Amino acid sequence: MSFKVAVVGATGAVGREMLKTLAERNFPVNEVVALASPRSAGQRVSFGEDQVLTVKNLETYDFTGTDFALFSPGAAISAIHAPRAAAAGCIVIDNTSQFRMDPDVPLVVPEVNPEALDKFAARANWRRIIANPNCSTIQMVVALKPLHDRFTVKRVVVSTYQSVSGAGKEGMDELERSTKATYVNDYNKPEIFTKPIAFNVIPHIDHFMDDGATKEEWKMAVETRKILDPDIAVIATCVRVPVFIGHAEAVYAEFAHAAPLDAARSALRAAPGVIVFDERDDGGYITPAESQGEDAVYVSRLRVDPTVAHGLAFWCVADNLRKGAALNAVQIAETLLARGLLIKRAA
Repeated sequence: MSFKVAVVGATGAVGREMLKTLAERNFPVNEVVALASPRSAGQRVSFGEDQVLTVKNLETYDFTGTDFALFSPGAAISAIHAPRAAAAGCIVIDNTSQFRMDPDVPLVVPEVNPEALDKFAARANWRRIIANPNCSTIQMVVALKPLHDRFTVKRVVVSTYQSVSGAGKEGMDELERSTKATYVNDYNKPEIFTKPIAFNVIPHIDHFMDDGATKEEWKMAVETRKILDPDIAVIATCVRVPVFIGHAEAVYAEFAHAAPLDAARSALRAAPGVIVFDERDDGGYITPAESQGEDAVYVSRLRVDPTVAHGLAFWCVADNLRKGAALNAVQIAETLLARGLLIKRAA
């Protein structure tokens, strides 16, 4: 069995990564359609090693007969076109923030809560929209899941170090311009970020909310509770750093039960999607640059947190364009097929 798949936002950084990931994982496609805004229609994008697709206009595309649509065009665009695709019988996997906290839409990380797909697909009024979580949330919950299963997470304190690709191609371009300007002692006025990003860190991602948190920090808290456990308390500080690709996080987790270090390490090593690289020596950890192009969430610097009764601290790193976006979306589609849910939907 093979499927017709549309990639919406195909000219963006995540859209291109979605096309690459579909090809690399040999997802069973009989046709792939690249979609983007009218101004991008006619551009060419690669699919696999030898196929080039001509981008079509999202606004005029008829989703009838399309089995899956992987969306990453921005929340406002998804709000318009994702329901239109779903109404045509297409299963939408949306990478934007538009539907994540909608109670009628599952928010899924396949290694963590694949059962959410069964729950929603069984509903008579299933909307055929599945949300991809925020990139920083994805890698954290993948690492927390095996620990939560063993020791029960009560509280998480996390500081993120997020690459500029989280702001799309425009963010990557601004880092390049800002770096070049700094080398020649010139000033490059920031357009994407609130302050110059080259040789700097900016403790501000997304807009500020009434309580002083940013929207990115709020996302990490509410999404973790929706995916993993509604009783987990989360406080995050999200920071943009001058790295092109790859997010890192310093995570401090407090548990309801004793969490021996050896048991925690064993649980993490056995978990799907996690690689533990923790040698407690110079270079015995993974950095964002080393995660680029990789599928795993890497855990390093695992240690006891002595400031709470049952606490652990660790460092986790992942490629935010892959596991934080494109790969997770493709894995959701793979999970739907593995669990027979596309057939259920069609019936």
